[in-house]
Formats: sequence, C-alpha cells, structure tokens
Amino acid sequence: MNRIASLLIVFATVGPLSAQDDNSNPDTLRDDVLEWIDELDADAAAIRQAAERSLIEAGAETLSWLPEPDDPRLSPEAADRIRRIVEVLRKQQAAREVADIRIDLGDVSNLGEALEAISRDSGVEFECNSDRTQPVDPVATPLTFWHAIDLVLDQAELDINFYGGDRETLMLTPRDEDRPDRVGAAVYAGIYRIEPTSVTARRILRQPNLSGLNVSMEIAWEPRITPIGLTIPVDQIAVTLDSGQRLQSQASSETIDVATASDIAFSEFYLPLELPAAKASKIQRIGGVIQALLPGRRKRFTVPLVGTPDAVSIDAMTVKRLDVRPNGPLHEVRLSITIENADRALESHRQWLMDNEIFLVAPDDTRVDHLGFQVFRQTTEELGIGYLFDVGDDPTGYRLKYLSPTAVIRNEVPFVLQDIPLP
Repeated sequence: MNRIASLLIVFATVGPLSAQDDNSNPDTLRDDVLEWIDELDADAAAIRQAAERSLIEAGAETLSWLPEPDDPRLSPEAADRIRRIVEVLRKQQAAREVADIRIDLGDVSNLGEALEAISRDSGVEFECNSDRTQPVDPVATPLTFWHAIDLVLDQAELDINFYGGDRETLMLTPRDEDRPDRVGAAVYAGIYRIEPTSVTARRILRQPNLSGLNVSMEIAWEPRITPIGLTIPVDQIAVTLDSGQRLQSQASSETIDVATASDIAFSEFYLPLELPAAKASKIQRIGGVIQALLPGRRKRFTVPLVGTPDAVSIDAMTVKRLDVRPNGPLHEVRLSITIENADRALESHRQWLMDNEIFLVAPDDTRVDHLGFQVFRQTTEELGIGYLFDVGDDPTGYRLKYLSPTAVIRNEVPFVLQDIPLP
C-alpha cells in the first residue's frame, strides 16, 4: 500500500456513505475505492486510466472517501485525476437531484389521497379548500410531476393560483367555467410544463415590418427547483402552420429570456413571430429548446461569527466568513461564496444566491434576520456579499446559517406544442 492508499484510510473513516443505490457492502466499496486510488499511481498508464474509470463508475457514493485534490501528499498526476473524478461525480450527483420525479397514483381513490400521494413523492404541499372526498381515478403508470397534478386537477375541476402559494406550497382554486382541461392544453418537458395562453395578430398599415403574431406562453417548473438563467434559443424555434407555411421568429436577440423567482414556480413569456402570409387556421407545430442552469438540493452551512471554522465547503460550494465589522449600531458580516465550475451561475444570473435563506442564531438560540445586504465583489466563481445584523456589541457566540443549493448543472430539454388556434 503506497502513500495515497494510506492517506485515504483517514478519509474513509470519516462518515458513512451519502447514499446507497444498491445492497453493496459499504466496507467492500471502501476497500475497492482505496485500491483504485492506490492504482492512480500505478506504473502502467492503462492501470491508472482503468482506476479513474472505476472510481467514476462507482458513483457519487465515493465522494466522501476521496482526498482533497490539493493535498500535498498526493502525486501531481493522482491529484489531477482526483480533480477530474470529483468534477464528474459532482455533476452526476447534481443531475440526479434535478431529474424530473415520478408520482405514483396507483392506489388513490379521491382528491385527498391523490394530493397526499403527490406530496409524498415530491415534497410539495397543497392549499386546497375543496371537498377532498371527490373521486379521482388511480393511474397504473407513474407520471411526471405536472402530468400527475394536471390529471388530478382536471378530475376535481380545480386550477392553480401560483401567486397564492410559495416555494413549497401550491394553492388550488376552482376552475373557471370555460377553462380547457389542463392535460390537453399543456406539454411536459423535463421538470417543465408549458401551456400557450393567447395568440394575438397585429397588422401595422404604415409600417408593415412591425406586423406580427405573438404567442404568449406560461411555463411552470417543479417548485423544488428554480431554474437559473432560463432561456429559449431563437435559432432553434421552428413554427409550422396547417397551411404548410413556416414562420420566422421576430425576436430582437439570440435568446428569449424568461424571468424566474424562487417564491413562485411559473413565469410568462411570448414568442414574437412574423405575420402569416397565407390563410391558416392554426399553428400546427412549435418546436424549441429550453436551456437553463438548475440548482441542486439545498443544504445548510453553519459558520460561527467568531473563531473557527471560518469556511465550510459542501459539494462544489464554499461559504467563507471574511470579516465581521461594526457598521454604525449594526455589524456587517462579509461572506465569500464560491462555486467550482460555476458555468454562468455567478455571471449575469446571480439573483438565486440573493434569494437564499440566511440568518444568525444567537447564543440563546433565537433567530436574527439580516437587515440588508450589498454585493462588494463578483467574479466567474465567487460572490462577495456583506449582510447587516443587529448583534449588539459583541458577535461572540453567534452562528451564521446559510441555506443554498451546493451545485448547478446545465440542463437542456426540447419541447413541442401542437394545434394552437389562430385568431
């Protein structure tokens, strides 16, 4: 056993597996991990490459046993391979966290049971004043989140008021009399639900080039995941009418940007199209792609205002206390938040970090909310934020609590809308 394997014994004894996808013995997996890491320094290149592949194929469960890539006891080549392995495994872990979930409605018989089943499988709660004993048909096959909700709401003649809920709760309301069934009106793409809401045509007589056709859309996402930087590339939008004509987009930029917020699980946007030249009764097909960065599971960071540790790392994110300084009658807590391989998450799209929950816990365990914040530094991988707190004269004993997704992953899903009536 060489120095790498000896080093890994220390890491292998710290904490159990984060998850187990099968019934494998954790001790056996640990032994395999130690052997593979030992082989990262083997004489033969083929053995080194095979060991790297084996660690990746073993999955994210091995992350808790891998050493830090910058540990001086690692050889340069082993450190480089560890960095690559960690990057791949973190992306795999984040991809599983943002994958669209499946809802099992196989045993439900009424509205109450159906909503409980959706809450059980998704973590989303419902505010509903309707009769929960209304009959709902079971479904043998597991459904995506939005398909399951739409199927249940159609049977109960309910709709969603997104403005009445929050990040974890959807408010259900009675459906408008002329509202079409939700299942037939929408399409499902990954974690998204897209529904066209209106089509308007305009003909400008004095400036014909300003004439056009606007298709308004509503896009919703699973409340547990708020997309970062949600966009639709214009060059991938394809629109065909039932007359055979293909319409071109009139968007003034390369992407259609869709605003997102963490406290509401939907947004609205429109596709600006050229005015049809020939007689047509409907849009036969709209195809496109939704691109976004999706945040992984939210996790809790705890950093004392005085003393050690001054930094906590979870997955790809590190929260570090830079300074605690008096600011008038308050104290300013300066934090550095870094994300490895941020992939635009800290460039133009950083509001998701501002929306993260942050507060102090006083020595008597009472909660202290911040009174404002200011960004003082921003790079491609780091964001510096100063938060104001009222902690009296002495911040000793106060602990900072920060809840945030610890990884982001690039996500792209296609969508197709069909048979949209024209005005």
